[in-house]
Amino acid sequence: MSAKAKGEFDRLREIFARLGPRAGELGDDCALVPLGGTTLALSIDCSVEGVHFRTDWLTFEEIGWRSAASAISDLAAEGATPVGVLASLGMPGGTDHGAELMDGVGAAAQSVGAKVLGGDLVRSEQYLVDVCVLGTAERPVRRAGARPGDGVWVTGRLGGAALALAAYESRTRPGGALRRRYSHPEPRITAGRWLAAHGATAMIDISDGLAADAGHLAAASGVGLEIALERLPCWEDVAPLAAAASGEEFELLVTLPATFNAKADFELTRIGECVRGGGVRLLEGNTPVALPAGYDHFAPS
Repeated sequence: MSAKAKGEFDRLREIFARLGPRAGELGDDCALVPLGGTTLALSIDCSVEGVHFRTDWLTFEEIGWRSAASAISDLAAEGATPVGVLASLGMPGGTDHGAELMDGVGAAAQSVGAKVLGGDLVRSEQYLVDVCVLGTAERPVRRAGARPGDGVWVTGRLGGAALALAAYESRTRPGGALRRRYSHPEPRITAGRWLAAHGATAMIDISDGLAADAGHLAAASGVGLEIALERLPCWEDVAPLAAAASGEEFELLVTLPATFNAKADFELTRIGECVRGGGVRLLEGNTPVALPAGYDHFAPS
């Protein structure tokens, strides 16, 4: 995290600290609110034209799906079951793509068993899709909780999102499965619930890149993470270091007890272990490799 980003986060923490003692838990994938015999999980995710999507790359239905899937992925990282979404749309005057955007939002919600519960519409200078998600979690899994000796695992394969992005940026539109990897990412709800039920100690979704999000989990848990590059499950034609930097993957990075040996019916790969100390070490063999930078909203343009 850059100094500027850390300053912004610290200021946000100070603002919320005035609202109650639980503000110290800011920074997890979802807000967790005890409700009766369960826990309500809530998250909000804002997608902005020119930052998270481009209208000359994707259809408006695809933009709506991506925006909703990004928010739903936070529920997956808590091991939560989605209940519903609310979406606020910002659109330039004279445009009429709200129905298409909401078709995408609704389809993403329906794909995980959730419903669109409401929203808002405003006029703005550029397209904006702000999605709030609600779910329930019987055993929420936070970023904090990893312990020395736990294994570090990841779902799916990494690098597809970055490969597709590079194709778009070079004006070579990706096709087939690669395009869908970018335009219709699938939140790992089923995997998140299964991992929570099988003893996950900490979990985070990969939105800023594996290396960066591993750092977030390590900091929250107060442990170090050692990750072997040669173990990373990579998309075809993607080098392990590039896969470790690829953002918006929406796979799950999870720590599990050393005794974990259950067989999952989805792709799940052990890539390292938790150690005493802090931070993240990427290893190529026994040689440490410089960490690739993750996405930083406050980096100089």
